[in-house]
Amino acid sequence: MFYTIDILGTIAFAISGVLIAINKRMDLFGILIIAFVTAVGGGTLRDLLIGNTPVGWMKDITYTYVILGASVFAILLRSKINYLRTSLFLFDTIGIGLYTVVGIEKGLNSELHPIICIALGTMTASFGGVIRDILCNEIPVIFRKEIYATACILGGVTYFALREFPIQYNYVFVIAGIVVIVTRLLAVKFKIALPRIYSDKV
Repeated sequence: MFYTIDILGTIAFAISGVLIAINKRMDLFGILIIAFVTAVGGGTLRDLLIGNTPVGWMKDITYTYVILGASVFAILLRSKINYLRTSLFLFDTIGIGLYTVVGIEKGLNSELHPIICIALGTMTASFGGVIRDILCNEIPVIFRKEIYATACILGGVTYFALREFPIQYNYVFVIAGIVVIVTRLLAVKFKIALPRIYSDKV
């Protein structure tokens, strides 16, 4: 179940990377690079922080094949995607939901405190997108007004809350991921955002 969620998250983030790269009119090499860093950027940072080296995607070639396959799929179907921005948002949202629970589980395997596990889950979900946006000359979504990291944190809290109940472990994974996805979808739909902090000085 854990491995399946990790692969699904990789696919979702790789496709979101391809879509934004196409939107930026990059060449084939640029598209593949953006897809790759989007898919594995957050996980790479997480593994480096917990000392899990070589990082996950280097030890399992399946991740590289999955990213390449997802990239080719998205490129071939680019003409079928009528709403590029909507598709990018959807795949990005699915990706953060899946990667949040993957990061939390990695933290638990390293016997870290729940708060640190939630931080790891948030980094896993967010930092691939941060690298993608920086390379594409965009302000990263996590630093804008959209609910992004907050959704990951809420999903992490849900994850640990559910562990206190006699619920099958696989369901805990799924429900926590869905909480992240639904939170972000609702936040965007109803324009819910964190307050901005302004300086009194001009």
